[in-house]
Amino acid sequence: MIDLNRMQRRLLRELIKSILVVDQEREEGLEVLRRFERLHGMRGFVLVLVCCTGLLLATEIRAQSTSTHEITVSAAISLKNAFEKTGRTFMEKYPGTKVVFNFGASGDLARQIEAGAPVDVFASAAQKDMDDIAKKDLIAANSRKDFTKNGVVLVQPTSSIIPLQTLTDLRKEKIKKIAIGNPKTVPAGRYAEEALRHHNLWDAIKDKLIFGENARQVLDYVARNEVDAGLVYSTDAMARSKEVKVVMNLPEGSHQPVIYPIGVIKGTKEESLSKAFVDFVISAEGQRILSQYGFITAGPSI
Repeated sequence: MIDLNRMQRRLLRELIKSILVVDQEREEGLEVLRRFERLHGMRGFVLVLVCCTGLLLATEIRAQSTSTHEITVSAAISLKNAFEKTGRTFMEKYPGTKVVFNFGASGDLARQIEAGAPVDVFASAAQKDMDDIAKKDLIAANSRKDFTKNGVVLVQPTSSIIPLQTLTDLRKEKIKKIAIGNPKTVPAGRYAEEALRHHNLWDAIKDKLIFGENARQVLDYVARNEVDAGLVYSTDAMARSKEVKVVMNLPEGSHQPVIYPIGVIKGTKEESLSKAFVDFVISAEGQRILSQYGFITAGPSI
């Protein structure tokens, strides 16, 4: 065996100690020192180097994991395609960050937040759901912004041969099933109900209505030809243009404006990063991404 000389032993001891300063809680470091005291040959030298390498790697992995800041964004499912791209772009601009999305019906997401779900940012498809959690003081001060708009359209499966041109045509006997979002939890469903009532059609066709649990489920019903017609967001219809055809755009005056608000949840542990995400969404770059998916700039408020 080749013994380590005094200088080699001193240098290795200093190396191990320097690692322990960074990683004081790891028992492996103490064990290395003990083995180093007992072993003086080449085998001991190799063992020390291996242990040192392992400690360095472990320290580096821990440093990387602690440097990653993560936020959870609960967003209306109609934003899914656009926000997934928004998230990727945001993470590229902010290395070491991670955006996790929770998509669903805005009403359901609001209830989750009220129940204490660990959410950092909320993006709703309607003012009502944001208002609900704001009334409970769950939105950080001055963080709420209106960031985009949408429209509601009457659609039918592309394969359908049933004549359909206006909302009034929904009365026709050939129209058996009409899909809309559940008005209790789905903003698109509330907009649909408002429009149908505005045109005095709600009572006439309510027995034909099939309620979806979110906007995308309604779209699926139509795309799969499981219903004869549906009322969905214009952006969703655009995303499935090969499977659904737009019959008409609902007049804006027939329902509340489809304006999407976004805000930071009060008490988030990543307030700066959450605000940065909101700022990115309302920035020119964020708006360009939304426009690529058919969304419309909300106006001067952003």
